Amino acid sequence: MATDRDRVLRAAAALLSRRSTATMGEVAAAAGIGRATLHRHFAGRDALVRALEDLGIRELDAALDRAALTEGPAAEAVRRLVAEIRGSAELLAFLYSENQLFEGDELNEGWTRLENRVEALFRRGQERGEFRIDLTPAWLCAGVLGLVVSCSWSVLDGRVAEKDFTHMVVELLLGGAQRRTGP
Repeated sequence: MATDRDRVLRAAAALLSRRSTATMGEVAAAAGIGRATLHRHFAGRDALVRALEDLGIRELDAALDRAALTEGPAAEAVRRLVAEIRGSAELLAFLYSENQLFEGDELNEGWTRLENRVEALFRRGQERGEFRIDLTPAWLCAGVLGLVVSCSWSVLDGRVAEKDFTHMVVELLLGGAQRRTGP
């Protein structure tokens, strides 16, 4: 019987999102396969993490597509963005904690592409007067992704209700990002 690689990756993501130090044996058990089968798909932890990175980038790209970042007011696009990213937030939280992905010269170009898309949303909001101009689009992008990751951890820890995820992230971000008028 063939092993569904994507199913194994999703099982690994679910486990590693909760326990980032899980062993390859624990990952195999979570996926319902043996260690040898896991190693046939992924030579080691590094290969598994790189495959999870590719999955995460694909999922985030799809979430950004669904969020229609170029449509309507930028603040509403941010709400859609956070709501669409929610399904991949745990995987994103795990990936953000994996320093090996962000060290050295081999940064996956997918991260840059994703960041450029989110930065363009914030730039559009600034150009239309919706967002503060004293915060760079790069910082606002880092902020929204950081809040998504932090809120994901808070949901996993039981400090934030799952149903409040989008509201918590968006309200904190936009409360600091929206341009203020008047004194």
